[in-house]
Amino acid sequence: MRLFTAVTLGTDIESRVTTAMKPLRSLASHARFVRVEGLHLTLVFLGEVESERLPAIREALASVGPRHAPFTLSVGGGGTFGSPTHPRVLWADVQGDTAALKALQADTATQLRPLGFEPDFHEYAPHLTLARSKESRGEPAFLECVDAMKDQKLGQGRVDRLILFESRGPQYLSVAEVPLTRVG
Repeated sequence: MRLFTAVTLGTDIESRVTTAMKPLRSLASHARFVRVEGLHLTLVFLGEVESERLPAIREALASVGPRHAPFTLSVGGGGTFGSPTHPRVLWADVQGDTAALKALQADTATQLRPLGFEPDFHEYAPHLTLARSKESRGEPAFLECVDAMKDQKLGQGRVDRLILFESRGPQYLSVAEVPLTRVG
């Protein structure tokens, strides 16, 4: 099983991102855009995991929910990862209660670390991936996309659960959901 933990932002943002991506697709026609129904903010990528380990992972994640209250994030604007002239990834900026998101990510990583899972980055940078370059040298057209996105507001979404997803090619299947239940 190819697993990762994430949060989703709801159908309103999915709908707005769908609309916003239409002109971006024509600007960067050689890019691989994400499926909107799979939009998520990855917290910890676990990679290939034997199915026998699933109960221990679920148990570790179950302890996270009661320590976190639901929170609201907004999406708008954007940027890129990779070379300044040939970026490899196009993303939308995540704003709002990013401190709560970072705390949830850190807690999730802490609970998974004893099971042998390490985050694949040094500092968590919240972003909503929109597209990846098909070419190994990057996609210069992403720079035009960032310019087109600079004043866009794509709405707000309430984060009320942590989700363990299984990636099956382009589809993401929920394997476990942990409600965020702390009050206040």
